[in-house]
Amino acid sequence: MQLSVLDLVPVRSDQSTADAVAAARGLVQVADEAGYTRYWVAEHHNMPAVAATNPPVMIALLAAATSRIRVGSGGVMLPNHAPLVVAEQFALLEAAFPGRIDLGIGRAPGSDPVTSWALRHGAGGVDDDAVARFPSYVDNVIAMMSPGGVGLQVQGRSHPLSATPVATSVPPVWLLGSSDYSARLAADRGMPYVFAHHFSGHGTAEALDLYRSQFRPSEQLDRPRTFLTVNAVVAETTEEAQRLVLPNLHAMVALRTGGQLAPQRTVEEAEADPLPEAHRSLGESMLQRWVVGTPEDAAKQVRELATAYDVDEVMVHPVAGAFAGTDPTTSPTREATLRLLAAAV
Repeated sequence: MQLSVLDLVPVRSDQSTADAVAAARGLVQVADEAGYTRYWVAEHHNMPAVAATNPPVMIALLAAATSRIRVGSGGVMLPNHAPLVVAEQFALLEAAFPGRIDLGIGRAPGSDPVTSWALRHGAGGVDDDAVARFPSYVDNVIAMMSPGGVGLQVQGRSHPLSATPVATSVPPVWLLGSSDYSARLAADRGMPYVFAHHFSGHGTAEALDLYRSQFRPSEQLDRPRTFLTVNAVVAETTEEAQRLVLPNLHAMVALRTGGQLAPQRTVEEAEADPLPEAHRSLGESMLQRWVVGTPEDAAKQVRELATAYDVDEVMVHPVAGAFAGTDPTTSPTREATLRLLAAAV
């Protein structure tokens, strides 16, 4: 079984943006050394707790800091961007780091309505119907990154359009989703597909079954290829893992209940302000879908997930919180999650 990493580049209450980026650089180096297959960063905007606003920029920083691991997006929210811009960015990344880049594409806005408007319409660069045109945008990105590019019809003439002048390799394109929409589209296009189990936790089996049953082979892929994501906290003892999970658990409960998504608390801050009684059942139900425990317990849970959903790769989102006094440029408990889990698996 292969292990990979998803990173939202969280910002703690004791960190600046620069600190959070530095911590991500250290985390990807741990993943590289520990043998993880790939390391993806997400796209989120206008969130005090998340520094991953621009996946291509983060991917360049992380790929430059490593030597082996694949680095990619989990994902680029395509309706926020002109397809040619995304194709150019990832064609250039692939040229700089050949064979190590993944382009994961999603459909969600990754932000609040005001920020979505600023991304899509603030400069007049994205059509009003960008979400409805998502399937054609996906096709355009793939075609533009290919060595031959595409022919664009303008005023009755065909004009060549390519994301890069001399491509010698193309990054694989994955579709991401937390519903059956992207599962159907990935199956129809013969593309690899990833279900956001770490975020949704519901409908995973149904989405993967739908993808596999409707899959149509393509030039890029002859059979279904998929994996899933899961939140994880691994520590030497169960008690420590249960403490380390609190900051992210509180943040996710706040997100689901309309609270403020502030910079992530330290473990001590979370312990001093426990979840309200009305929200504890929600927190408990979330934890049931996360991997939390000792290395042996976590490895067992990951294997059970892989078996239950018939995947040979699991992408862990390390969500361990930090203790007060931690060097703000590091995330030692997240690093420990990756090291301990890799050694146990």
